[in-house]
Amino acid sequence: MSRVTTLLQKGKRALQELELLKVLQSEIRHELANDPYKNETGSSGDFVMDWDSQHSKDVTMIKKCESGEELAISAILGEETFLGDDCYPKEVDMKVCIKKTGLTSILQFDCKVLDQGQDRIDFHIQNAYYLKSPIDFSSSVYRGPLFRNLDLGLQQELKQYLISRGIGKSLTNFLLLHLHKKEQHQYIKWLQKLEAMVA
Repeated sequence: MSRVTTLLQKGKRALQELELLKVLQSEIRHELANDPYKNETGSSGDFVMDWDSQHSKDVTMIKKCESGEELAISAILGEETFLGDDCYPKEVDMKVCIKKTGLTSILQFDCKVLDQGQDRIDFHIQNAYYLKSPIDFSSSVYRGPLFRNLDLGLQQELKQYLISRGIGKSLTNFLLLHLHKKEQHQYIKWLQKLEAMVA
């Protein structure tokens, strides 16, 4: 009798694994066929990709300006947001660091890139910091007031400062598109690994 029970349990487990395999294959097909950002475009402009590992979620880009400034951007997908029935991260957390040649100080901007639908992609500065040096991160160092407490004119001019250095719609479109495609690629690879393990 125990032999029959063992065979029934093995048969039940095989059916469950077959069902799981079918669901995994269906999800892989769905992901390959559906790309919510397939018609979107953007350009990295003068920025060059510095870090884009297939094993990480983030990217970094750099740019050297004729004025002698060096810009570095790091970006990662933010929290999930909902637009209609679609749920996927439609925002990017972006840090922009600007350094002038010969100086050790850095301006750091913490920004949020938002896809508000209907080709309305914009970025907002959340914080602006002045850092005396790249290694000066102690919590006791005064970095400046909260960005939202700054005069509105100053807030707008700081945003224009970033735009004039290439942090505009084309770059933010590029980052949003690139990071979504990167995440989708990583998800499909993960599903394929599960499929291979179950099969």
